[in-house]
Amino acid sequence: MSPTPVVLAVIPARGGSKGVAAKNLAPVAGVPLVARAARECLAARNVTDVVVTTDDPAIAEAARSAGAEVVERPADLAGDLASSEAAVLHAMDVYEERHGLPLHTVLLVQCTSPFLVREDVEAVTAAVVDDGADSALTVAPFHGFLWRDGAAPGGEGAARLPGGAPGNGAGPVEVGGAHGVNHDHAVRLRRQDRPEDLLETGAAYAMDAIGFREAGHRFFGRIALVRTDPARVLEIDEPHDLDRARALAPLLDARRDGPGNLPTREDVDAVVLDFDGTQTDDRVWIDADGRETVAVHRGDGLGVAALRRAGVEVLILSTETNPVVAARAAKLRVPVLHGIDRKDLALKQWCEERGIAPERVLYAGNDANDLPCFALAGWPVAVADAHDAVRAAARAVTTRPGGAGAVREIAGWLVGAELGVGLGAGVGGGGPRAFDGAHPQRTPRPSATPTPAAS
Repeated sequence: MSPTPVVLAVIPARGGSKGVAAKNLAPVAGVPLVARAARECLAARNVTDVVVTTDDPAIAEAARSAGAEVVERPADLAGDLASSEAAVLHAMDVYEERHGLPLHTVLLVQCTSPFLVREDVEAVTAAVVDDGADSALTVAPFHGFLWRDGAAPGGEGAARLPGGAPGNGAGPVEVGGAHGVNHDHAVRLRRQDRPEDLLETGAAYAMDAIGFREAGHRFFGRIALVRTDPARVLEIDEPHDLDRARALAPLLDARRDGPGNLPTREDVDAVVLDFDGTQTDDRVWIDADGRETVAVHRGDGLGVAALRRAGVEVLILSTETNPVVAARAAKLRVPVLHGIDRKDLALKQWCEERGIAPERVLYAGNDANDLPCFALAGWPVAVADAHDAVRAAARAVTTRPGGAGAVREIAGWLVGAELGVGLGAGVGGGGPRAFDGAHPQRTPRPSATPTPAAS
């Protein structure tokens, strides 16, 4: 019986980026691009190992947190003129020396394609390992009409000049005008009558390792085309590409992972909750003496209690300095960090102290100051009425607004069964002044300041 072929996925991710600063660390749905790519490669059943080759310590840390191995890329392979192939060849050498395993197949995976899925990784790998192709790449059907400025090359391909000179079509075209690249501009065929064009997605390539070393290029020998979903084709080269990716992520990630793209208990070790706007509706009542009061939801308290019983760590993290935050945490019997200017740094330190991997943290928030924590947490969650930018960066969005049961909803995703048992009096319960059918709890927040602080 022949040994299982060793398949290495290499993700090039250098620190320098001209179009988008720190591009490979940019979060989409709360997950850095390099981590998204690593996650899909690690999930591919026919990939042996995943390596990120980088010259950047922050990218290396993100890659390791996602479960990938890291190869430190030399400076001469990290400049603007260095090719991806050179970085992959170097990573192959390091991997083989490090593990003593000869490679059968190597993959080049671009983390700037945010909607790559493991099925695509598996398919390009299978094209080489199982079907005998020398190299393979992901492509998508393309039905557009391509044009190019300037006259086409001479002879039959030239644009037609005034007076009937030879050209592409029947009508005159000015010298220096445009010409069709993949079509005859004089004959507009229906889409179904045109030969199908396939667009290289730039997401994943697979190569026979020996052939790749000899060719020094990703395309050689018999090339296999692996068709992918055209809706997922997006390469991030400019800031507007990143904006599009973040806007599309809630739709495409949910479609891929199932209804709502919701986490389960297997995905999460800790839940970290913002306060204002997440556990409250972001409003403050102020009496004539300047004392502030907020409302919280009894159901959220039940949800926190269920999480604690299930062994899920819970933390309240807020920039709000008012004692009401600590009072609510004491009521729920959970730790609290409040009056924090840099919530992301506090979250990172808390995870390190507790021995919790950030990618196994669910962080729930509602506004722009939660975005740095979204970039750290593996499961950034926005409440239903969160700011648009926060919803776009979230990996999941609740159906309930902040202060109206959003925390209970999150608890239901993780420990739904726990919410139906053991909910005795005194857990997460209300207070002396409860009102309306949702049973929110009004908590006084004495303060001389008539406006609330940011959450």
